Amino acid sequence: MTTSETLIREIEVKREEFKNENYPMSIGELVNLYINGEVVINPDFQRFFRWSPLQKTRLIESIMLRIPLPSIFVFQREDGIWEIVDGLQRVSTILQFMGVLEGKEPLTLQATKYLPHLENFKWENEEDKEYEIPDTVKLNFKRVKLNLSIIIGDTGANAKFEVFQRLNTGGSYASDQEVRNSVMIMVNKPTYEWFIELAANKEFQNTLSLSDRLYEEQYNVELVLRHIALLYYEYTPKKDIKDFFDDITEKILLEDKFDYEKIKDKFISTFSILNSILDDNTFKRYDGTKFKGKFLESAFEAISIGVAYNIDSYSFPQDNDLLIEKIQNLHSDDEFKKYTGSGTNARTRIPNLLPFIKTYFRK
Repeated sequence: MTTSETLIREIEVKREEFKNENYPMSIGELVNLYINGEVVINPDFQRFFRWSPLQKTRLIESIMLRIPLPSIFVFQREDGIWEIVDGLQRVSTILQFMGVLEGKEPLTLQATKYLPHLENFKWENEEDKEYEIPDTVKLNFKRVKLNLSIIIGDTGANAKFEVFQRLNTGGSYASDQEVRNSVMIMVNKPTYEWFIELAANKEFQNTLSLSDRLYEEQYNVELVLRHIALLYYEYTPKKDIKDFFDDITEKILLEDKFDYEKIKDKFISTFSILNSILDDNTFKRYDGTKFKGKFLESAFEAISIGVAYNIDSYSFPQDNDLLIEKIQNLHSDDEFKKYTGSGTNARTRIPNLLPFIKTYFRK
């Protein structure tokens, strides 16, 4: 078999793993399915909805003006229920506008570039009928067709992961980690809850000194993943760091041998020690006299992994001063500076940094 024939065969085999159907459906039909419980929005995804009222209004404007929208992706569960996978923000905005989205007040529209008179209009407005959407506009709105791409329930576990991971067409998520979070919720929710529990650990958070924006974007969850991925899995230098973290997420979700309890215990022990000796200075730069500046990702990689890897050789609190000294001296170490200085990136930094710090933090 030639290389070309092998490629064609690979495509044919893999294509069978991704089973989906395309189905045009009116907004009115979709809303009725939601009301009847035949289409659901996972409440865990609500935290990822960040559109402002104006962004929501622009979507409504686009529908009224018949501007084409990307496909909505739904996963057909074994019980036949459709669960929204991608297009969550668009669907939730439509439902909120029509006053049927659970837990949300009906949307009040704002003025837009093309429809400035949308200001203060609602789908239903008992208090001021002048600002209620006209019946003809409602009918036309409900008749607009959306394209649904339905992922069939017997798609393999790996294929499900790939589909969920690659879907981010509608701008529902603001960060790579939020996409991973949504994947975890869909594929293996207990794993998602485990990551969230570690990310919420107070001693871990105390060492980070992150901004509210980074917490909002789930960067603390990514740091948990970063720590675990680099401590327990081998990084391939040719692979982009984002793709590496995606791959490790998939492995954790699908493998049976991942030792949640043991890994959790070491994680908590590591950050409990770091918090007790340096708290929010742990991952800042040491200038020779004091820690200063902001959280450094490279310092997080080096210190958290180096300490976790060697933690069993230390005795605490007897070795507190020794560990503080090692962390302080790390920032002036020529090898550390070479691997983390300007011009380096994760792809070049990590393969050199990991073996170095595992030795550096050895007692």
